[in-house]
Amino acid sequence: MQTRPRPYHHGDLRAALLARAEETLRGKGTAALSLRELARALGASHNAPSRHFKDKQALLDALALSGYERMTDVIRTSQADAGESSGRKLEAVVRAYVGFCMENAALLGLMYSIKHDPQASADLLEATGRWSELIDRLMLEGQRQGEVREGPLDSIGIPVFAALHGYADLAATGMLTPEAAERGLDEVIAFILRGCAPDSRA
Repeated sequence: MQTRPRPYHHGDLRAALLARAEETLRGKGTAALSLRELARALGASHNAPSRHFKDKQALLDALALSGYERMTDVIRTSQADAGESSGRKLEAVVRAYVGFCMENAALLGLMYSIKHDPQASADLLEATGRWSELIDRLMLEGQRQGEVREGPLDSIGIPVFAALHGYADLAATGMLTPEAAERGLDEVIAFILRGCAPDSRA
């Protein structure tokens, strides 16, 4: 008697659950997520997911953590060919962040909702800080190069993040068409760079 082949390799159930959960999240939202249904879809026993996630919330936490890790990798990778100018590096960050948000709108919503949950895990909070630390280092480097105005990082970084995240949210939630989002991105980048420039208060 032949057994039905399972759509995941032995030992990779956790990764398979996360991948299938993200597909469900993208298509149907968090309400449609169920560990039992994910196990059934993957050909695993109904209690197999409990070896990796104690409940649905643990699965959502893991999805959010994975999202922050991937976003940080995307932003870090964007710096490889950006050159030495902090302005060019910041432009690359903006494009990478907005691109990630547009491609992962449902995941992004989950990431930020869980980030602000009082029960958010230490691992998740640490992951949320990694990508903002990349921007902080970029701002410090820009100050050393004379391309970013002097002052506390918060006074520079918060307006940058507000413009960056606000625009990314408009684009990711469909309030802008893809064409309008692409055209507007150049203007947002110019706006951010002007806000960071040493003579921006003149």
